[in-house]
Amino acid sequence: MAGQNAQRARRERNRSGKTMNRIEFVIFGAMTAYIIVLIFTYLNSEPIKGYEVQMGSLSIAKTYTGLAIRQEELITTPYTGYINYYEREGSRVSSRDTVYSIDESGKLAQLLQSQDTGGSYSNEELDELRSEVIQYDRGFDDLNFSSVYDFKYDVEGTVIKLVNINMYENMETLNQSSLGGMVSLCTAGQSGYVVYSTDGYEELTPEEVTADMFDNSEYEKKRVNNNDLVEANSVVGKLVTDENWSLIIPVDEETAAELEEEEYVEVKFIKTQETSWGQVTIHHLTDGVYAQLSFNNSCVSFCTDRYVDIELVVDDEEGLKVPNSAIAEKTFFIIPAEYMTRGGANGNYGVLKETYQENGVVYEFVETTVYSSNDEEFYVDDSVLEVGTYICKPESTDKIAVSKSGTLIGVYNMNKGFADFKQITVLAHNDEYSIVSSNTQYGLTVYDRIVLDASSVDNNDFTYK
Repeated sequence: MAGQNAQRARRERNRSGKTMNRIEFVIFGAMTAYIIVLIFTYLNSEPIKGYEVQMGSLSIAKTYTGLAIRQEELITTPYTGYINYYEREGSRVSSRDTVYSIDESGKLAQLLQSQDTGGSYSNEELDELRSEVIQYDRGFDDLNFSSVYDFKYDVEGTVIKLVNINMYENMETLNQSSLGGMVSLCTAGQSGYVVYSTDGYEELTPEEVTADMFDNSEYEKKRVNNNDLVEANSVVGKLVTDENWSLIIPVDEETAAELEEEEYVEVKFIKTQETSWGQVTIHHLTDGVYAQLSFNNSCVSFCTDRYVDIELVVDDEEGLKVPNSAIAEKTFFIIPAEYMTRGGANGNYGVLKETYQENGVVYEFVETTVYSSNDEEFYVDDSVLEVGTYICKPESTDKIAVSKSGTLIGVYNMNKGFADFKQITVLAHNDEYSIVSSNTQYGLTVYDRIVLDASSVDNNDFTYK
């Protein structure tokens, strides 16, 4: 009998042991599966990247197209005949330099082509041609294909200048040819930068500028080319006689006030990528406000251009520098200030929310997170309130239904391990970064860590996955 009891006890223990083993196996298997799922989820989830806020500055460049005003004198020829130029356009000439010739017979071009140039150029002459090509390549714009023709004339002028040097060296050949006495060598009459095109704006003053002049789609240059037939007293080019020049740009009243206060502004020329300081003069004309930017250098770089693209660096804001990708817009309930109160264990802001219980309507304090406020309104989280929820004014029987909402611009702070929306005030921005106010209520402070991509989280999401 005792043996049977012992066997029965052993069978019970074995059965219990097997049961426990099964339970342990199930628990271990479940834990293993859970860990595998966690690892798989982690490996396949996008990590939330952070960004540490730092103090910084941002220079904001405003782009304008300016109308160039210079001291320009028209060049007229006293002769009738075929014209040939001997100075590169944009080069500086003296009052004694031969700028062009007038050939009454029209055969000078053939004579020049027959002259032996030696088949080679010096390194300095080749460098001059290379600089023309490089400068054009840097400034080429697909939307301004007409600049190809200006490039053509520039290169042509450079080549003509180099080739026609032989004419001066072989003047005896010219005098002995059938052209003797029929070719007149002409100067510009005074010193300056020579330009072979005109546009009707040579005598323009700042007070005469109109808004229509900035529509350069209708702008047209008139140009006399080599071997063109010209008449006596006709215009064959112009001289820019003064290094001082200016650009006129249309501006609004606010920008005009800023520029006038600065007196001088830094200007970046898009064409050359060089900068210069321009003296500011504001003109209030009948059809708008214009800023005149005066320079005493760089005239040679733009003497052939009537329209010059520039950037004005007028703002240099300092504050907290954050990436634009971190900025989000979020909607909140707007609660009148008189309906906000403090309560709870920590004395935080909240509202008296209307609820229904067995003994009737009661108003209980509900804590709400405040994201922005002023003397009249509070922006609060919508997680504990709904549209239509009634709230009561403290120490009063007045009540209103929650309905008004508004949006705030901000970033998600991740210092506490979850996405905590913080309102920001943007002072300035460019394509990549924004400068925001520092040490503002409900805002950011230096060294705060924020979510780099605001679209990857929502408020209160965990940021450490």
